Amino acid sequence: MKEAKLIWMDGKLVPWKDATIHVLSHVAHYGSSVFEGTRCYGTPKGSFCFRLDEHVKRLFMSAKIYRMDIPFTHEQVADATKLLVRENGLKACYIRHLVYRGYAEMGLNPLTCPVKMMIAAWEWGTYLGEDGKNKGVDVCISSWQRLAHDTMPLLSKAGGHYLNSQLIKLDALTNGYAEGIALTTDGFVSEGSGENVFIVKDGGILTPPSAAGILPGITRHSVLTLAKEMGIKASRQMIPREALYIADEAFLTGTAAEVTPIRSVDRITIGDGKPGPVTRAVMKRFDDIITGKAADPHGWMEPV
Repeated sequence: MKEAKLIWMDGKLVPWKDATIHVLSHVAHYGSSVFEGTRCYGTPKGSFCFRLDEHVKRLFMSAKIYRMDIPFTHEQVADATKLLVRENGLKACYIRHLVYRGYAEMGLNPLTCPVKMMIAAWEWGTYLGEDGKNKGVDVCISSWQRLAHDTMPLLSKAGGHYLNSQLIKLDALTNGYAEGIALTTDGFVSEGSGENVFIVKDGGILTPPSAAGILPGITRHSVLTLAKEMGIKASRQMIPREALYIADEAFLTGTAAEVTPIRSVDRITIGDGKPGPVTRAVMKRFDDIITGKAADPHGWMEPV
């Protein structure tokens, strides 16, 4: 990780190495946190955060589900985010918002522990690698299933949920894949360890719905919006595992992964093994907006 100078903690900018918590903080033992990942892009007109407002809104919604009252307003968090980027002198970066239960009492009851918050930003390149973005990545169906809706509130982007994601990622890496795709408890395609999944069939794109145990991604929503504007039929529907194997194209989306093509699933080549025309078109449209090469008709880019 490339360290920056400062991290925002509970309303103050502190040196990177001083941004610490007590080892008996509730979050360290029980995973009691919610978080967001956001990107800031350098453009010819300056630095812009991608859909910052939507990310902050989701952070507050995630916290509400877990009865965590964030001690700052939506506007304060957004302003602090942009201040942090400016004070660190970053032109393009990844931004992590974290709301967590701090130090007070030990035990499962979290209510006695204070709700704390931090924001960090640092330079971070393509999540699955530039080669993966240009040529596609090899993925596998994970042996670990996605959580069922009656086990965890999946609309909350909570830290504890990502133990499941870690197992999916470790499963993939151990077996020589870049990423793993989890199935639902009834065998339908859910999502990657930290990305949403799309397939292309007969010129249209399909992605699993919220009912498939996914976190409805902000980049996912952006891709669905852009596809419809480009005249590409886009829909949300349950996808059986084998549909991945016979897809014309497939790709992953996420704040970290952006739009990353899939070239094979379980060593079965997707299409001709190269990013297909629909994937390339969607990727280009998305990249042109976030890098300032094209107009931003939706107001997704927030100036720092």
